[in-house]
Amino acid sequence: MKVALVVPGGVDRSATHRVIPCLLALLERLARQHELHVFALRQEPRPSRFPLLGATVHNLGARPRRLRALAAIGAEHRRAPFDLLHAVWAVPPGVVAAAAGRVLRRPVLLHLTGGDLSALPEIGFGACRSWRGRLWLRAALAGAARVTVPSEEMRRLAQRRGIAAERLPFGVSLAGWPPRAPRPRDPLAPARLLHVASLNRVKDQPTLLRAARHLLDAGLAFRLDVVGEDTLGGEVQRLAASLGLSALVEFHGFLPQARLRPLMERADALLLASRHEADPIVLLEAAVAGVPTVGTRVGHLCDWAPDAALAVPVGDARALAREAAALLADEERRLRLARSAQARALREDADWSAHRVAQLYRCLQPPSAHAAPQTRPAPER
Repeated sequence: MKVALVVPGGVDRSATHRVIPCLLALLERLARQHELHVFALRQEPRPSRFPLLGATVHNLGARPRRLRALAAIGAEHRRAPFDLLHAVWAVPPGVVAAAAGRVLRRPVLLHLTGGDLSALPEIGFGACRSWRGRLWLRAALAGAARVTVPSEEMRRLAQRRGIAAERLPFGVSLAGWPPRAPRPRDPLAPARLLHVASLNRVKDQPTLLRAARHLLDAGLAFRLDVVGEDTLGGEVQRLAASLGLSALVEFHGFLPQARLRPLMERADALLLASRHEADPIVLLEAAVAGVPTVGTRVGHLCDWAPDAALAVPVGDARALAREAAALLADEERRLRLARSAQARALREDADWSAHRVAQLYRCLQPPSAHAAPQTRPAPER
């Protein structure tokens, strides 16, 4: 089959920076079976086209991105027709795919993730916080033949909005991020805590740091590694200093997977404080690496708690600190939680995700394509 995958970005030609690892894992596996063309709306400022992991990336460049995307999809369709379109995120990829699907008369698979179904006006996040965002969401949904979401919590959120969706998490590539058995921690050494997320309002690092302050006040010896691009101009680092945490918290900035892995392997627990998550993917990565997670009730954390993760109310720093301290004080429970989380992540890894997506592709495949299957050409070099 020939498939158009429409994404906001996350598919840099380096395959290491400005990427979404689970998205790369998915497209690499899909490209083994199908002729996959990835249309990236916000990757590089100038239009370009390049091979990536067996797929062809069409980078749309600067605005007007949606019009450029429609034109590029149409041009590639004229070269050799697409069988279907697949959009990851509703706004704007799902809107673009819906419009192209109508024009080309091809089915669209829509994956709702990120803030597609959320509304957090106090921090300016979520497609549903404004009438315009809700209108774009409806446009994307109107053009979709099937809708998927990454977690059961997102499926429930979709259901409350009258959207029929099925759960389909994008799993971890075990080839690039191999499983590691949960390891016992040294009770005499400071606990190693890890937080992986861009520094932004949605990830709510102030709640994370206030929880760290509560841990310090309770007498827990720890070190906290914070990994993620800073989008707030040093605000989070200044808060850490004001809370007296500068000696205990290290900010690493963005790290590629190869440099993140050693920090993950030495961590005793992953801490998350997000106000909203559709997934989060880092919970799956931590689970594969044998690390349990304590975080807020969002995404996979809602699905996994209390057997494979610990979840507390959003914004509750005291509860986050309390659950983290209790877990670190009970080694048998910490290891049990880590093993349960790992089992779940391994059951639904990147191979499982790609297989499920391929099944949906076959369900949506036009009847004519069954009669004359296409042979995937070699990717351009």
